[in-house]
Amino acid sequence: MKRRVTELTGAPEASAPDASAQEAVPPGAVPLPARRTLLAGLGAGAAMALTGCADVNFLPGQRQDPNYYRLTPKSTFDKDLPTVAWQLVVETPVANAGLSQLRIALMQNPVQIEYYARANWTDRVPQMLQTLMLESFDNSGHIVSVGRELIGLRADFLLKTEVREFQAEYFHQNPLPHAHVAFASRLVVMPRREIVGNKSFRALVPAKADRMDEIINAFDVALGEVLKELVGWTLTTGQRVYTQRRTGA
Repeated sequence: MKRRVTELTGAPEASAPDASAQEAVPPGAVPLPARRTLLAGLGAGAAMALTGCADVNFLPGQRQDPNYYRLTPKSTFDKDLPTVAWQLVVETPVANAGLSQLRIALMQNPVQIEYYARANWTDRVPQMLQTLMLESFDNSGHIVSVGRELIGLRADFLLKTEVREFQAEYFHQNPLPHAHVAFASRLVVMPRREIVGNKSFRALVPAKADRMDEIINAFDVALGEVLKELVGWTLTTGQRVYTQRRTGA
């Protein structure tokens, strides 16, 4: 499997080793002596490092701290959203092991997941997304009582979310990486724990360049689109069900 070389991202040029998860080392990283044979032929600013190799010994001064990235909550919403009086608990989203990481995932084909080297989220993806959901609901200005499941809120509704996609993809017609964000959400009425609505949300946004800052910006735009739809759907669906239950309709 090959990726084109870009000076700024240090995308690997040589064939990747046979491993299920790999990392692309950003420019300027010094390859380890144990990897020199593997990395022969790569440019000075490009390398591919295997993940999960606990046996690799770093020489003093060679280990480099990762860069940490965060995303932003949605802050602009449609003005016609209902203002609700009911209470909402947002559960921590669930995600498969490949996405439930601090590491930022990438895919060069639809069946293999890899990770950018020295590039982490500030929190594991499920916890980061839960915080951004809560902040987005707060920013909407249309709901007062929203919180995590741990704060003891007596909720009228529970929002359950599964993270289906949360990675940069390199296999689209546009050669630039695309940030792919997809959720499957269910709204549960309490205390009966009855599902009253479910919907999937998806956004695919190309980065402006194959650089880490532009890739993160693409993630931010894609997540913003998903959060805007998620908040609007939750408030609209919950208000309809709440009104029906109150009026007996």
